[in-house]
Amino acid sequence: MSGRRALARSHRRRPVRRALLIAVGLLTLVTIGLAVAVSAFVGGLAHRYDAGRTVIQSPFPETGRPAATGDALDVLLIGSDSRAGLDPDHDRAGGSRADVLMLAHVSADRRHVALISILRDSWVDVPGHGTAKINAAYSWGGVPLTVQTVEQLLDVRIDHVAEIDFAGFAGMTDALGGVTVESSTAFDARGHHFTLGPNHLDGAAALAFVRERYAFADADHTRVRNQQAFLRAVVQRVVSQDTLTSPQTIQRFVSSSSEYLAVDPGLDFSTLVGLGWSLRDFRVDDLDTTTLPSAGGGTSDDGQSYVRVDRSAISSLSIALRSDDVSGWVATHPG
Repeated sequence: MSGRRALARSHRRRPVRRALLIAVGLLTLVTIGLAVAVSAFVGGLAHRYDAGRTVIQSPFPETGRPAATGDALDVLLIGSDSRAGLDPDHDRAGGSRADVLMLAHVSADRRHVALISILRDSWVDVPGHGTAKINAAYSWGGVPLTVQTVEQLLDVRIDHVAEIDFAGFAGMTDALGGVTVESSTAFDARGHHFTLGPNHLDGAAALAFVRERYAFADADHTRVRNQQAFLRAVVQRVVSQDTLTSPQTIQRFVSSSSEYLAVDPGLDFSTLVGLGWSLRDFRVDDLDTTTLPSAGGGTSDDGQSYVRVDRSAISSLSIALRSDDVSGWVATHPG
């Protein structure tokens, strides 16, 4: 009797075991399927990024560079019209000029990012050329001389460099379905009207927003604030739930951005993925924006109007960059 009961219990357990095995098998297949899908998606992104970007050969000076410090990253962002051959302002003195210069400092703990705008008319020493507006470095020596000039000015080593044509600003905006920027003033530019406060921009409007300077009494000062507002809006849109849950949007963004992008050889797809993963807890509130300290204007011997840099404040910024305390510096230098 006891043997028959044990046999019955054994038969009753087998369907349960079979169901568990089937469930585990299905879960395994689903997991493998998801892994394959994710791998294909990431592989597709890598292909889009690598196919679109241009690699800048020898972007860094060969000698005389500041020493590397810690695990923080300093990335020089250059915005220009050089790749598309555009010049809507018709204000270049000769050759291509870098109309946007920003240093992105990523803290070692990957909890903060600071964007430091450098006014294009900042009067600095350009190695081998004497004193001049900083954007002339790009005209005279391209990315390598621009990197060397910024490194010498801030006494900090640039780890990576990325150059994007202005047309890329429009492309990435449209790929994200538009961005909402906060404008500090109302103004008109290139057929677009911008109001004080939030403005939802498509690509064409975004390009006008970041380029305009003649509409402002302080010219480049407001323009760099607009450029910072635009990048903040892009970051906010990229890390939004709508974007992160839309593979199509991510693919469009990567494709449109890389089409107008030139980077140093070390800024490949795997490096970007690693950086992105390390910044997975980053939020827009963790982004600080500031401008390289200036000390009024001046006029050169040949009649050029320029912006004098504040050497004392820049010295303290340099210390903050090397000690990875840029957030603290920004808090004490709100201008």
